[in-house]
Amino acid sequence: MTTDTPARLLQLLSLLQTPREWPGGELADRLRVSRRTVRRDIDRLRELGYPVRASKGSDGGYRLVAGKAMPPLVLDDEEAVAIAVGLRAGAGHAVEGLDEASLRALAKLEQVLPSRLRRRVSTLQAATTPLTSGDGAVIAPETLTVMASAVAGQERLRFAYCAKDGTPTKRLTEPHRLVSTGQRWYLVAYDLDRADWRTFRVDRVSDPLATGARFAPRELPTGDAAEYLRQSMHARQEAYVFEATFAAPAAFVTARLPAWLGVPEPLDEHSCRVRASVGDPVEWLAVRLASLDCEFTVREPAELVGKLRELGARMTRAAGN
Repeated sequence: MTTDTPARLLQLLSLLQTPREWPGGELADRLRVSRRTVRRDIDRLRELGYPVRASKGSDGGYRLVAGKAMPPLVLDDEEAVAIAVGLRAGAGHAVEGLDEASLRALAKLEQVLPSRLRRRVSTLQAATTPLTSGDGAVIAPETLTVMASAVAGQERLRFAYCAKDGTPTKRLTEPHRLVSTGQRWYLVAYDLDRADWRTFRVDRVSDPLATGARFAPRELPTGDAAEYLRQSMHARQEAYVFEATFAAPAAFVTARLPAWLGVPEPLDEHSCRVRASVGDPVEWLAVRLASLDCEFTVREPAELVGKLRELGARMTRAAGN
């Protein structure tokens, strides 16, 4: 019999978080207590904010249901490791849609993981090689979690940064937001040494350190971090107009092209058109288009048309024709 009430409540909560209804008698047997004690423990959980629904019947039953707020979860070792590995794998490969909230969750989870579980997570991470479709650089999940925690806690962040030309620098910043483009992660932050807003590619960041010094948030010029990043990238790059038609439905093309190219415009049920202002190298865009599983015709720019001809000729030679 479990006489330690807090320990018994945690064990009961762990059982109830399994998606099924538990008969009162079975819970009593699992916990090695009386059914009356189970009823009292259920009432304690309800007082703590856990929505436990009881069913009528000869034995009765209990099920944890969705409530108005998210109560604390109790995870066993295997569940905690599975969640941590999944979040770290996604964060490290800049999966589109894995936003700052996911990083905060990863930071919170890794902070409370016992050392034995942290070792298991690291071992699994090192022993697996995911097959990803992203084109961005691989980033250490620890880098992202440190930065996300600094953003959430409004702490000044210090890190080493490698500029585009390879020049190493030291930066002291007030981090505002992390932004994922699907290809890469970027940090939008106020650079204290340069007294201005800056964007930093996270794959060029090393040794990030949350200093513990708090700051009052500044107002971002554009009001939105994603929009600031977009404007910053366009200002640094010589943009060109990209236009192409695809012999496939718009939904098919949407699922295979990066979101930043915009939403394909349907021409009919079996074809669509994409027109966008692009700043990426034409070499990269040529390879990305060549990987699509449909026919397409590029209208502009002429440089991209030329690169596609070169790529096609190279592929033909590689096939021995």
